[in-house]
Amino acid sequence: MLKKLSESIKRNPVIGWGIFTVVMVGVFLLGLLAASITERRAEIATLYANKKIEITGINAKNEEWGLNYPREYDTWKKTKNMDFRSKHLGNMTEDVLESRPEMVVLWAGYAFSRDYSAPRGHMFAIEDVSHTLRTGTPDGETQDMQPSTCWACKSPDVPRMMQEKGLEEFYKASWSEHGCEIVNPIGCADCHDPQTMNLTITRPALIEAFERQGKKIEDATPQEMRSLVCAQCHVEYYFQGDGKYLTFPWDGGMTVEAMEEYFDNSNYADWTHTLSRAPMLKAQHPDYELFLLGPHAQRGLGCADCHMPYKAEGGIKYSDHQIVSPLKNISSTCQTCHRDSEDNLRKYVYEYQDKALEIRDRIEIELTKAHIMAKAAWDNGATEAEMQQALQLIRQAQWRWDFAVASHGGSFHAPVETQRILAHSLDRSMQAQLELQKTLFALGVREVTMPDVSTKAKAQEYIGLDMKKLRDDKDNWIKTTLPTWVEKAKAEGKIASNS
Repeated sequence: MLKKLSESIKRNPVIGWGIFTVVMVGVFLLGLLAASITERRAEIATLYANKKIEITGINAKNEEWGLNYPREYDTWKKTKNMDFRSKHLGNMTEDVLESRPEMVVLWAGYAFSRDYSAPRGHMFAIEDVSHTLRTGTPDGETQDMQPSTCWACKSPDVPRMMQEKGLEEFYKASWSEHGCEIVNPIGCADCHDPQTMNLTITRPALIEAFERQGKKIEDATPQEMRSLVCAQCHVEYYFQGDGKYLTFPWDGGMTVEAMEEYFDNSNYADWTHTLSRAPMLKAQHPDYELFLLGPHAQRGLGCADCHMPYKAEGGIKYSDHQIVSPLKNISSTCQTCHRDSEDNLRKYVYEYQDKALEIRDRIEIELTKAHIMAKAAWDNGATEAEMQQALQLIRQAQWRWDFAVASHGGSFHAPVETQRILAHSLDRSMQAQLELQKTLFALGVREVTMPDVSTKAKAQEYIGLDMKKLRDDKDNWIKTTLPTWVEKAKAEGKIASNS
């Protein structure tokens, strides 16, 4: 073959020059690649060799991690930005109860009927849980509404406190007991090993849930870890027993039906609805569970692929830690895989969301009616036996509604599954109404007048909340008690003095 090539070159020297040019270009490109690799390795080596401080143990101070990893830290600080709004929510403040007042009635008797705002960035985690009416005004005279378990996902101080106090002792304490300890917002130590910077699980509840399923976190691949560190918090959970032990109800599976069966078998209820008297379940935010049922997870993507896209600076490639909706940066998220325009990709997302939210809005109206009809039946002398079937349907309907709407982005992460769940919720809402109509007719009630719950204020008044007192008490608590927590944390060096 070489002899034939030599003869061809003799006959036509242009071939030889062509081959020479191709070889030289290849050598040049290989040289550039080698230089780039050498440069990247040098920059990475310099990054690790020039650490400003040595981070050991569970260091909850994000500012100190930022000294060693300024690129990641600078993007993490942007979680405090409130500059993005899509068609449905964003990272700005929004009073969801004001937008959808039926939710007040759906949560009657539960703290969410007082206050429910759209989630903001991770930098607001401590501020938001402290300022919400759901945590009340615990002080010397007023008891805690919530256990310490409510801090579990809010701060890297949590794994520190779990280690110092012991897991069970941490959970069963009151929420206010750790107010001057849980002070740094969600950050570096929540997800990273300080020695290797590898992703790590710092919340035992996830490890325990895996073990009860016969699995080990240690067997997770690096790509799976890019979702599992998120799944420490972005999951469905409940507080088990008097010790309020944080538990993921995954023993029988991670679908809405499997978790409902788990709760039913445990005879568990988060609260009893004050209008319908139904034993209710409150979904938290089953983001990971729904994500697993969607097309992106099934094709191997992880949470970080879309919510923490890679950035490059010189020879360094790193993840953007702003952690925001992919719709804010479509060019670096969706378009890394999808060859379509930004407008089209955004439109596809909105189409998924619009269809799911159309069903959601109908459920909130019909399920509210069911609760009010149940109250009318009780008021007119209904018995436990007469109400049993209707109350079970209300519980099932609201669990499915809440599971779908409490999930951040569920209508996009798993659009088919989310619409299926919502459809079943609407079906059970209507079945509950039919059962209640039978009971009401048997009691001689031919019509139930629906109250005006068209605004948050009217709905809260209807369910018996004194919102002025609750708000005044909270405002006073924020001015008096909360500053003492912050000052004590600063004095003990648990928080930066300029925070």
